[in-house]
Amino acid sequence: METTKSTGRFWLYFLIALIALVFMCIVAPKFFWVTLPFVFTFFVKAMNLL
Repeated sequence: METTKSTGRFWLYFLIALIALVFMCIVAPKFFWVTLPFVFTFFVKAMNLL
């Protein structure tokens, strides 16, 4: 029997990281890349691909 993981927490983390990415693009555009690993990691975990 296969168990499924709840990904709601990772969707929340993804949305927070996405908001931080947009904020960084507005405030300090040359440092927006600092938030990219968080956005991509939490998106992949929310899609249950990792």
